[in-house]
Parts: sequence; C-alpha cells; structure tokens
Amino acid sequence: MAKISGRGKSRTEPNIDVLGLEMGKRPPQAVDIEEAVLGALMLEPTAITDIIDIIGPDCFYKEINKKIFAAISSLASRHAPVDIFTVSEELKSKGELESVGGVSYLSQLSLRIGAAAHIDYHAKILLQKYIQRELISISYGVQKDAFDDSVSVDELLDGTQQKIFTLAERNMRKEAQVVQYVIGQAIDDLEKTQIRSDGLSGVPSGYTSIDRVTLGWQPSDLIIIAARPSMGKTAFVLTMARNMAVEHKVPVAFFSLEMSSLQLVKRLMISETGLDSDKIKGGKKLKDYEWEQLHTRLKQLVKAPLYIDDTPSLSINELRSKARKLVSIHGVKMIVIDYLQLMTGPPELRGMREQEVSAISRSLKAIAKELNVPVIALSQLSRAVETRGGTKRPQLSDLRESGAIEQDADLVLFIHRQDYYSIGDDNPALKGVSDIIIAKHRNGEVKDVQLRFRSNEVKFVDMTDAALERDPFASAAVETYQSRMNKEEFLSNSDFDKEF
Repeated sequence: MAKISGRGKSRTEPNIDVLGLEMGKRPPQAVDIEEAVLGALMLEPTAITDIIDIIGPDCFYKEINKKIFAAISSLASRHAPVDIFTVSEELKSKGELESVGGVSYLSQLSLRIGAAAHIDYHAKILLQKYIQRELISISYGVQKDAFDDSVSVDELLDGTQQKIFTLAERNMRKEAQVVQYVIGQAIDDLEKTQIRSDGLSGVPSGYTSIDRVTLGWQPSDLIIIAARPSMGKTAFVLTMARNMAVEHKVPVAFFSLEMSSLQLVKRLMISETGLDSDKIKGGKKLKDYEWEQLHTRLKQLVKAPLYIDDTPSLSINELRSKARKLVSIHGVKMIVIDYLQLMTGPPELRGMREQEVSAISRSLKAIAKELNVPVIALSQLSRAVETRGGTKRPQLSDLRESGAIEQDADLVLFIHRQDYYSIGDDNPALKGVSDIIIAKHRNGEVKDVQLRFRSNEVKFVDMTDAALERDPFASAAVETYQSRMNKEEFLSNSDFDKEF
C-alpha cells in the first residue's frame, strides 16, 4: 500500500490487485510484453535509448520486472553496458538479485524477445496499461474520499486534478518534426503577419513603444514583469489587459492573487473615466454630470472580453485547470497572473520555497506552451535594489526567491520609476517617466523603453500618445471646461466625449 500526500494530510492508495479481485477482473497488464521488453534491452545495447523517455519502472506490473528495469535504467544513466551479466551485478549490488529470481530468470527473459525493432511499440503498450491502472486507483480513491466527511471538497478536487494532470503530462510526448513541415508552418505565420496592418506577429500590448521591440506578445512565451513594491506592476498589467480587451478585442484572463476583483474593477473605472479615485472608491459623492460621464465611458469596458479570477493562494494545478477552460470556452489569447510568489506549488515542496517557486515557474512555461498563449506573470524583486547606489536600476539577479524564473522566462521586463527614488524631482518634465527595462528577450533585442505613469488615474501611457484623453494635462483641461459650463449645459453637450 503506497502513501500519497494530499493537502494537509496523507492518504493510502488502494492496492490495484485487491481492486481487481473486488471487481472480478484482472488489473490491466501485459506481462508477456514486459518480459519481451526486458529481454530486448539486455540483448540490444542501443534499445534503451528508444524507450527511456516513454516508460519508467512503474510502467511494469510485476514487481520483479520493475526492479530489473530500474537496474537497466541505472546502468544506462551511467553509460555502462547493458547485458545479462551487468544487470545481474547491478541487482546483486542492490541486494535484489535473489528476489527477482536470480540469473536463471534473467536468462529466461533473453529467450522471450520477439523483435528488438518493435520495442518502441511494446513500450507504448506498457505505458497504456500503466495509465489504465493509475486511473482505476485514482477513481477508487476519489470515491472513497468522497464518502469521507473529514475530507474537504476543495482538498478532494485539488488532489484529484493534480493526479489527473500529472498522469496526462506523463502521456504527452511530442515526436520530432521534419524541418520541411515546420518551415511550412513558419511561412503560414509569416503570410498572416503580412496581412495585419499593425505589423505585429503576436498579441498587441497596447503600448506602441513596447510592441515595436516585441512585435506583440508571442504565443507560448512566458513573460515575467518584475519590480519593487509600489512601482505600479498591477497598474501596468491591468492597463495592458484593458488595452488588449477594449481596443483590440483580445480575450484576456486576469488571475489576481493579491487584489479582489472589485478592487481591480474600481482601478479600471478610475483609469477609464478619469474621475477622482476617492469618488470611485466611495469616499466622495459623484455629481450628476459625473454619473453621466461614468456610464458613458464605461460602455466599452462593459463589453470587453476580460475575465477576472481572484481565487486566493491559487495552486498551479488549479491555474492550469482554469486556464484550459477559459481558453477552450472563451478563446482566451492572453493569461496574466498577479503575482507569481503568491501562488502555491506542489504539496511535496511546501516549506522548500526556492524549489516551490522553481516548480511554479516551470509549470507556467509549460502552461504557455501547452495552451499556445502568452503568459504574463508578475514577480517581486529582492531588497538588493534598495541597497544599491546610484539610480537603483534593477537587474536579473534581483529576481526574488529563485534563479529558475530568469531561466524559464522568454522575456523579463523591469519597471523602474525614477520619480519613486526622487531622481529628477527638479525637472517637472520627468514626473511619472518610467523605464520599462527589457532585460531578457530570448527572440529579440534587449533595450529600454519609456512610458509615463499617471498616478491620479493609476495607469501607464505611451510617452508619444498625444490624444487629449491620454494627455497628462487632460484633468486640468476638464476642470477648466467644467468651470465654464453649468450642470445643465454640461449634461446636454453631446460632443463632450469626442473632445475629452
């Protein structure tokens, strides 16, 4: 009976043989093929390379066959020759030779070989039988735990999803593709890009200066956006999500682990309407014309394909499940996570923070690749930035808690606001100027771009955007306009939204 860990407690996996007896059936197995595979491995030195990425010891039903395959894998990992004699010595060194039937059983296996050329096909049969046995065990465990009132529903769902996804990942193996086929795909993508008027090949961020460098966020890319607290990470990605969903009609999934969906939407309302943040948050009363302005300017946002999930302490398996559903049902083209360090990794790594964050980072990259959508994850920076002299410019080594984040990411962007550190306070033109440092770009150039942070509207805008509604001095223009008109005239002016 094997122990498995759930969230907060350990449970026992059912014995597959006992289950078979209870149901009056034999567990899925192919012992004859197991023996044929082991015989081929000991007679054909190169056969192990054909199947080592397909099966492992657990794929063998008979316990003695598991031990023999483990011994063969151990020899192969050390680049040692594999034959009856070396396998025998390996088992002897582990004290397992007699338990598997001795040299006589190994000799019998060599007679069971059919054709070494078929070993790849045979290995896939063993994998299929293994997956069937695992599904039986998982389903039995789910039934048993569902009758146990001491197991919470959330724990049951999370544990079941984790096992199913782990099993599914075990079964997902992509074959190598001939370059001719991949070139055909590349040409198709190029033709689609030529048709687009914006010249981008990925999902537009809504920031012209960033899109010039990235050509849009590319499918299957993991993008890390990092900064110290209060630099505007959430404001940056929230504005970006709004730009994608409202201006480009791109469905976006926003997973917020730090702020509630209501808080995020209020931030969007502030940036969309230009109204005072205290009024949107409820600290001050809105005037009649401001209510009209609110309803008018929220019309586009209401229709935007923006999906917000504010599940706290979201696990990587829950994220994968939710993301798959959003992509398949709503056609989501971009996933945003705020932020990476608030996620929870595999239960077995709890308490080992660096390894847990590394597992989360690797999983996010795997999700981006599996769903073929760009994934943006926010990340904290270490305090080393604050102790650094000069401009306190962040660098890749400042990524907090794990170096795996830097390794797994296709792009790493840092937000660096000069006015936050009182740099350039004597120059009003530098107020709000923010450096977006593209510190890593796997498929493009590394450079800095500049945006302007508008703190009163909690959003970033392009430095080159000269439209009045995005101009830094638009608020003053609105105030002047309002002072010239009484309330009735203001409400009846149909050209208000066109001007502002």
